[in-house]
Amino acid sequence: MLPLSLLNAAQGQPMLVELKSGESLRGHLLKCDHWMNLTLKEVEEFSASGENTATVSEYYVRGSNIKALQLPDELLHSIKQQYSQQREQRQRQQQLEQGGQFGNRRGNRNYNNQSNNPNQRQRGGGRRY
Repeated sequence: MLPLSLLNAAQGQPMLVELKSGESLRGHLLKCDHWMNLTLKEVEEFSASGENTATVSEYYVRGSNIKALQLPDELLHSIKQQYSQQREQRQRQQQLEQGGQFGNRRGNRNYNNQSNNPNQRQRGGGRRY
């Protein structure tokens, strides 16, 4: 799973952001863009030593300043489950569009006589004189 898709799915959830400067931020994710710039709300700011230095209603973090992100475990499990369900649903839809085990869209199992048997002669496609 890509980090940006994970962050987009985690909007509105609590998270801990560690910055390269050593400071930490704890708040709820409001927005995330393609460069991993984050907007957090209800943010508590902690210094490198761990003491609470400030509490602000909204905080913008540039993506290049982020060292690490920490999300709740139950959120990660639920997002993984959603992605696996979506993947299974896409696979089922593709099987239905391709005909599944009963052949392709035209109902043939080996359309254009394309079988897995290399000894079987292929019809058509050759030059006739």
